[in-house]
Amino acid sequence: MINEPTALCSYLVILLTGLFSYCGFRSRSVEEKYIFNPESILAWKEYHRLITSGFLHAGWWHLLWNMLTLYWFGPAIEFFLGKTQFLLVYFGAIIGGNLLSLYVHRHHEYRAYGASGGVCGIIFAYILLFPGVRLSIWPVPYYVPGWVYAIVFMLGSFYAMKHNNKGDIGHDAHLGGAIIGFLIVAALHPESVRFNPVIFSIVLGMAVLLLIYLWLNPVFLPVSSFFGRGSRTKPAPGALSKHKRENLEIDAILDKIAKNGIDSLTPAENARLTELSAKYQRRAESKKPESGLAI
Repeated sequence: MINEPTALCSYLVILLTGLFSYCGFRSRSVEEKYIFNPESILAWKEYHRLITSGFLHAGWWHLLWNMLTLYWFGPAIEFFLGKTQFLLVYFGAIIGGNLLSLYVHRHHEYRAYGASGGVCGIIFAYILLFPGVRLSIWPVPYYVPGWVYAIVFMLGSFYAMKHNNKGDIGHDAHLGGAIIGFLIVAALHPESVRFNPVIFSIVLGMAVLLLIYLWLNPVFLPVSSFFGRGSRTKPAPGALSKHKRENLEIDAILDKIAKNGIDSLTPAENARLTELSAKYQRRAESKKPESGLAI
């Protein structure tokens, strides 16, 4: 019918993301200028990267998967919320996911790209607005209620954040985007919370626990570290790689400087900071690999 609404914004976002990603595929300089990079954002105030990284992708399959998912869920959200609120949810989720990633990786040499944070925000908005929905948890070919999907997704993303040794998937951005998209819809349409209190309580409760954990434990120490000396089990030799141990060390030292100043460091900590800084400087001056970006 001629008067039927069209998901104009959804299709426009898909088109622009495809075009921008293609430019990134063709030009390394475009990718480097707009990719998510904590150092560029924090030191050089290039805040545009919090949004522009959502228009870049690692390759055609990465782009296709994100845009297909947006095509499946985006139009329903746009029809229900309207164009302005749809864009607010989508880009709010991209920014929210990147802000969580920025906090987690604020002391790391880290780069990431992809629209997954925004797409996850749209999916979680869909779960709140349409609580009867059943979703498939890839790669399992079975459909589960939306609230089950939300729980599995959040727990799985948090676990992956702590154990993602390869570092090629930005689980923090996915999780942050899902939470922010969900909360934006809850704020815009509080009646959805009244109709779906269980789903809202589950997601909000898990989000609050995650933020508390990150605030108290910014370097991702084991959960057992919160319970004093109750457990005396020693980790198995080699349980943490040398690279991970060094990352934890430098994160702890930098957090101590941020809280108490550089004068609070012990001589041993000063020496260790100098040693690790020199090592990272040598690494930064060497040729960076072409792969290993978080998506």
